[in-house]
Amino acid sequence: MKFLDDNFMLRNEYGKKLYFDYAKDQPIFDFHCHLEAKEIYENKKFKNITQAWLGGDHYKWRVMRAYGIEEKRITGNASDYEKFEAWAKVVPNLIGNPLYHWTHLELKNFFGIEETLSPKTCKEIWEKCNELLQRDDFSPRALISKSNVWGVCTTNDPLDDLKYHKLLKESDFETKVIPAFRPDKALKIEDASFKNYIDELSKVSGLEIKDIDSLKSALLFRIQYFDQNGACASDHGLSRVPFARLNKEELNKVFQKALQGQKLTDMEIEAYMTELMLFLSEEYCKRNWTMELHIQAIRNNNEKMFEKLGPDTGYDAVHDEKIAEKISKLLSAMNDRGLPKTLLFSLNPKDLYSLSTIGGSFQGEKEGEMKVQIGTAWWFLDHKDGMINQMRTLASTSVFSKFVGMLTDSRSFLSYPRHEYFRRIMCNLVGEYVELGEYPWDEEFLGQMVKDISFKNSKDFIIK
Repeated sequence: MKFLDDNFMLRNEYGKKLYFDYAKDQPIFDFHCHLEAKEIYENKKFKNITQAWLGGDHYKWRVMRAYGIEEKRITGNASDYEKFEAWAKVVPNLIGNPLYHWTHLELKNFFGIEETLSPKTCKEIWEKCNELLQRDDFSPRALISKSNVWGVCTTNDPLDDLKYHKLLKESDFETKVIPAFRPDKALKIEDASFKNYIDELSKVSGLEIKDIDSLKSALLFRIQYFDQNGACASDHGLSRVPFARLNKEELNKVFQKALQGQKLTDMEIEAYMTELMLFLSEEYCKRNWTMELHIQAIRNNNEKMFEKLGPDTGYDAVHDEKIAEKISKLLSAMNDRGLPKTLLFSLNPKDLYSLSTIGGSFQGEKEGEMKVQIGTAWWFLDHKDGMINQMRTLASTSVFSKFVGMLTDSRSFLSYPRHEYFRRIMCNLVGEYVELGEYPWDEEFLGQMVKDISFKNSKDFIIK
């Protein structure tokens, strides 16, 4: 077998048939990513491949550090070529790592480069990529369009004015760029920056936030604004899974303590988060928004480097919190008031069976809809084994045909081959079920199923 040939990741004839005839050419709906609407609107071409490929990519930064590359050539003041040269030195060592596959899919799909990246090919690949990046058909919008992207959901703080989303909607750019509401900072009552954030939210909403009710009013004001500007999903990177209850008077005392910079107990933090999540989920449900819960990340582990570089720079890890009972109680309480369509993402694979079976307890309200499901293999699980494990869990505990499929969770305009990577793995898995005699070869049904998982299911689940 040749590396990255046409049958890459496809090891049975059924999987090949499903991929090439049904999944391959489906559009992409990247319903959770970290692209910036401003960058898409301004459409400025990248000066070189380092800026397009390595800037902000903490996936790459982590393995560069693990290999022993000095920080100067990762996030420091080394030249762009020196940083690319360092990445080229690391890549050959990434056997078994999805970054090896993604790197070469991106080089092949966008730049027509089939040579593997290494110190030997570094200069030649650098020059070819940089030459192509100066062309108009390698601008951010062009990269999105040539990847057959139907739409993306960006992640936006409630404070965001959505200026560039509005401008994009008025432009001739055909791909939909949809804001998703991400109120993490309003939920992180324990953070030192909480009071400053509440002050900013007060300014943006035009409301004096002095207690829980006025905070809810300010967030509702922003939800309505996002809804008017096309939002149809929310996203929550929860620092913990909360479930605790306090009455309004007690919650207001907790809120005041936080504004005064006083230390809160775990119970107080969770009670505040629970109250806010119940309020938010009810508002999402009223508007038919989808709610995404991203959990089990323990962030900013290296305090020294956090102080130097800030968040999202490659120092997060997999958490091991016990979550089953709390997520069950939280979803049940939401269900009493209004539970929206929900995707449950955990960074710890041990949670998949719990989350899938708990989610299965909140179904059956709308014809043809799986209301709660485990989301795509996320972040540290976003590799071949992680994807297969997630899909096998979903298939064995729920209804695989309803799966919403892939997302990039990426900050890069070159990351769309990850959808191809997923589709190949998914089709091969379905083909294995057939090859082993565990499911009959019904081409019409299975072909439609892999098409739906590749695009339609996510579109139908997220878009109103």
